[in-house]
Amino acid sequence: QVQLVESGGGLVQAGGSLTLSCAASGSVFSINTMGWYRQAPGKQRELVATIRSGGSTNYADSVKGRFTISRDGAKNTVYLQMNSLKPEDTAVYYCNAPRVVSPRGTLEVWGQGTLVTVSS
Repeated sequence: QVQLVESGGGLVQAGGSLTLSCAASGSVFSINTMGWYRQAPGKQRELVATIRSGGSTNYADSVKGRFTISRDGAKNTVYLQMNSLKPEDTAVYYCNAPRVVSPRGTLEVWGQGTLVTVSS
């Protein structure tokens, strides 16, 4: 069974920084795209950033220039460096891999979520 395990959330003041990590565990043959989504209270889940195995990245306009996504392919781990955090960044952040190739087939996997709270 493949799981995505997130870490690194917490409470930070506006203007501060946090780094989130997400590691895939279980038997994995390959993962192409990995990404981060977030869901604020009362709002829909939204894309934050994605990164492909070749390194190409995509960001939501609201985080461009402040957040950086990166990955360690050998460890099936993705990171989200968040700088200049704003109160509106407060949300539960979810790791996602839409196409994980495993012995059980091709799966979409979501992490359990990690809470980021930015105080003003």
